[in-house]
Amino acid sequence: MIYMKKIKLLLTLLLLIFSLGLAACGQTTEDATPDVPSSDNGGNNGGNNGGNNGGNDKTPNTPDVPSVVLPGEEVDYAGSVTLDMSSETKKATVTIKTHIDGDTVHFNIDDPDFEGSTLKARFLAVDTPESTGKIEEWGKAASNFTKEKLASATSIIIESNSDKWDADSTGGRYLVFVWYKPAGSDSYRNLNIEILQNGLARASNSEQNRYGTICGAALKQARDLKLKIYSGKQDPDYYYGTAVFTTLKDLRTNISEYVGKKVVVEGVVFKDFDQTVYIEEYFDDCQVYFGFTVYYGFGAHAEITRALKPGNRVRVVGTVSEFQGTYQISGLSYSMFDFDGTNTEKLSEGHTIPYTNYTADEFLNKNVEIPVYDEEGEIVSTLTKKLSEISLSTSISMNNLQVVSVYTTESDTDSNGAMTLTCKVGDLTVQVRTEVLKDANGNIITASNYQGKNINVKGMVEVYNGSYQIKVFAASDITFN
Repeated sequence: MIYMKKIKLLLTLLLLIFSLGLAACGQTTEDATPDVPSSDNGGNNGGNNGGNNGGNDKTPNTPDVPSVVLPGEEVDYAGSVTLDMSSETKKATVTIKTHIDGDTVHFNIDDPDFEGSTLKARFLAVDTPESTGKIEEWGKAASNFTKEKLASATSIIIESNSDKWDADSTGGRYLVFVWYKPAGSDSYRNLNIEILQNGLARASNSEQNRYGTICGAALKQARDLKLKIYSGKQDPDYYYGTAVFTTLKDLRTNISEYVGKKVVVEGVVFKDFDQTVYIEEYFDDCQVYFGFTVYYGFGAHAEITRALKPGNRVRVVGTVSEFQGTYQISGLSYSMFDFDGTNTEKLSEGHTIPYTNYTADEFLNKNVEIPVYDEEGEIVSTLTKKLSEISLSTSISMNNLQVVSVYTTESDTDSNGAMTLTCKVGDLTVQVRTEVLKDANGNIITASNYQGKNINVKGMVEVYNGSYQIKVFAASDITFN
């Protein structure tokens, strides 16, 4: 009896082994799912998309993802996905208002959900390197890529990830996919995916959205092909060398030579406003001041903010960049182990802010001769520039301006209540732009306070839509005659 039980047990084990063998032989390689890299929420924007990406991958006709992508085998993922206008997501046709950087654009939108008709868009699934207040490798390339694609588009549509417009963690920007129709094409391309497949972004919850599979595939392809930020190569638009010592005059008159470079300049701080200071320096050979904008941003080292106080003469070390049509120095750094002059620091204090007084005619029409020197310090030529142009970002005052009209900004932004005063001096027109001005009790000052009055102002020279104007920061900077 025991012998028969052993025989039955042996037969059972053999049958089980045989069955497992058949199951194994029935599995083919087509049953295996290819690996797609998981998202790495690198960079400061990684958390902005969190919580709003529904995790619904509804991408039609998702292409196969090869285990390794080789040159010549690239897939155009941005063109492989189709915009479904009948889906539950929110969609809107928009136009460009302001380019910010590679993954942030302000759009004009005709939608009652957005007062002021502006949607500040943060692109879903991507985190491009910084190119505004902070400059990072490949940031300029990403910003230019986005700008060029949208500038040549014949149509732009933005799409939410769900059935509503989802705000990011700041509450002021909205998370969208951007679809654009290139000139000469009848089809839309997905710009978010195109940025990923060109290696111009880190992942930002790239797979946790409705186009997640394709986003992951596009990112994997860029990594396999070692494109841009995954190349291990230096960014040709990023300055890696030591800081260039220059002057505010040379910086202002030869700005194209310095964009993207780390520079060292000196000047006196005359204004600190909204994480930005303005510095200026007087040059005897021109008998005028030259100035520049310096952005230190949120979270700047305490030693930097202590140095950048009005009345202090400072040495500024940072990178020159273009931001919304103007130039600034940003990316300031500080180290207690500073051995090569890379710190922004105070040189002296107690300097008087000049607020150089000009007439309207001087400001608008005066020409300034600027000597150009060779390496030996000899004057080899001169540049002729308008005073208003070379006085950009310097302190200024002007008297006897007759206010003929006032425009008040009405929006849901911090500029709500700011004013533009159109002023006359004889036949000449001078524009004065204010921040939101408040009286001693904290009440917003309105247009009626200035309409038809004769005023004196002091502020800073800025440019708006190609015209130079005076920027006023406080109510005390406007007095009446």
